[in-house]
Amino acid sequence: MRRRALLGGALPLGLLAALPGPARAAMRFPADFGAHPQQAIEWWYLTGLLGAPGGPPQFGYQLTFFRLPGPAPADHPSGLAAKQLLLGHVALSDLGAGRQRHAQRLMRALPGVAQAAVGDSDLRLRDWTLRREAGGYRAAFNGPGFAMRLELDAPEPPLLQGDGGLSRKGPDPAQFSHYYSRPQLPTRAALTLDGRHLALQGRAWLDHEWSDSVLGAAQGWDWLGLNLDDGRALTLFQLRRADGRRDWAGGSLRTPGQPDRSFTPDEVDMTPTRHWISPATGIRWPVEWRLRSPAGEMRLAAAFEAQEIDARRSSGLVYWEGVARLFGADQRPLGMGYLELTGYAGRLPLP
Repeated sequence: MRRRALLGGALPLGLLAALPGPARAAMRFPADFGAHPQQAIEWWYLTGLLGAPGGPPQFGYQLTFFRLPGPAPADHPSGLAAKQLLLGHVALSDLGAGRQRHAQRLMRALPGVAQAAVGDSDLRLRDWTLRREAGGYRAAFNGPGFAMRLELDAPEPPLLQGDGGLSRKGPDPAQFSHYYSRPQLPTRAALTLDGRHLALQGRAWLDHEWSDSVLGAAQGWDWLGLNLDDGRALTLFQLRRADGRRDWAGGSLRTPGQPDRSFTPDEVDMTPTRHWISPATGIRWPVEWRLRSPAGEMRLAAAFEAQEIDARRSSGLVYWEGVARLFGADQRPLGMGYLELTGYAGRLPLP
């Protein structure tokens, strides 16, 4: 059950008008920064690159919170009943060592312990936290041999994916998510790694999505969110059927000083050009891609291959999530960000 199940794509105005009232409603902030407990699945997804001040990126990280209804009914009288579940995944990719560390958690929602607050971003799984504050966000998390604290500035408004935040996910009009992004977030970080204390800085990307219907006939998806060195922000995704055929595609481009641009399926082509077979699971992952979109023709390559995440103890999934580098058609470096690959070990347990 992973993140990006929900990703960009434009929703035609005629189809938008045919959707029920709640689906057509425009996003309202700060309320839509918070949780939507009536929806079947929701996640907040923070990734970024960090290095020494003035230096190249040395580390990538992921902090993801999932919220979904629990087995207890919403009107259960007990405050301890599992009316909502909270899952968390964290990861740290050491680019120099070519090593990724990760951890996972699963808890019933308990105020002050495990929560996804309504009304604004305020997420907690014990000492893993993500909270929106004036001017940005604060986050903290830890895993095997590391602990991270982040301060993130958010000077730009949210990027509303798809048609004003309604992101189409398939040929069935009922397949859509509510989805916005916060790319190009200037970040300061304190990382403790195997007893060493590092002061780092970089750029981050935050996604927030919620939906009742995502996959339809699809088995999984390929997604990327990249902060480019020239200030642009690129999202691309495709959903795949079990036989590998593409079911849907989309994305977006934010360019400083210009209106945000959403992509239709026929504007997006994502073709894998190299694969890696995990020695741990035997899964074959596409780790290098040729990309075509209104942003141009580009090449994407994993920073290193072994960024597979085994989250079967929380979400039941094995997926690939890691740092990737973007190059132009002339092989000039353009930026970095995160690539996510799901469904290669079987269909995801998503609506």
